[in-house]
Amino acid sequence: MSDGTFRRVSIRDGKFRTAVGGKETLIDSDTIDVVILNAAPRGRMFYGDAYGAGKKSAPICWSSTTKMPDPDVPADTKQATRCMDCPQNIKGSGDGNSRACKYSQRLAVTLEDNPEEIYQLQLPANALFGDAQRGWMSMQNYAKHLHKHDTSVITIITRICFENDGYIPKLRFRPVRVLKPEELEVAVEMSSHPDTERALTMVKPDEGNAPTSMFEPVDGFVYDAANNN
Repeated sequence: MSDGTFRRVSIRDGKFRTAVGGKETLIDSDTIDVVILNAAPRGRMFYGDAYGAGKKSAPICWSSTTKMPDPDVPADTKQATRCMDCPQNIKGSGDGNSRACKYSQRLAVTLEDNPEEIYQLQLPANALFGDAQRGWMSMQNYAKHLHKHDTSVITIITRICFENDGYIPKLRFRPVRVLKPEELEVAVEMSSHPDTERALTMVKPDEGNAPTSMFEPVDGFVYDAANNN
């Protein structure tokens, strides 16, 4: 049973790893199969000059609403009072024609072969958007696909892979199978565990692994027992 230890799935360098207590373990596979317990709404993060590929950095400005910086963003690193007015939210402020302030989203997941330990998986912007390729979908399209088929994400095994069709690998998603009744029972129990809420929060730059409640559950990812008998 999940014990309050902060766990996450790392996607650094295009490889899946589990990270527990600062120790990373490589997953020897190009895909991982998970149950998505819940998801936070999309937010925004700006890393500034400290950000770089393969480099561990903390954002210096962020928003849980994509409307304005969160109240706990330091005044000396806040980029604007409203996201719509922010110079980091203009096309071309990042690499090429991209925006320097990126969308991101956190998931709380369990691994198929370890259904009672909860991990945080943070999705970068390129995992959220884009067209489906060979049955693999961006998170946005995956959520729409499940909604179209009246399926709650917590009721199925989701397979995640890296799509290496460009300079930066992208995560893509597809359904694998429906959970067995006993598996679904465990997943629903885990979805209300305190570690799930922890997995949906942001770790503040000055607090190590102590998360602050940054997000609330997003519609479309919440298990509805009334519609999933």
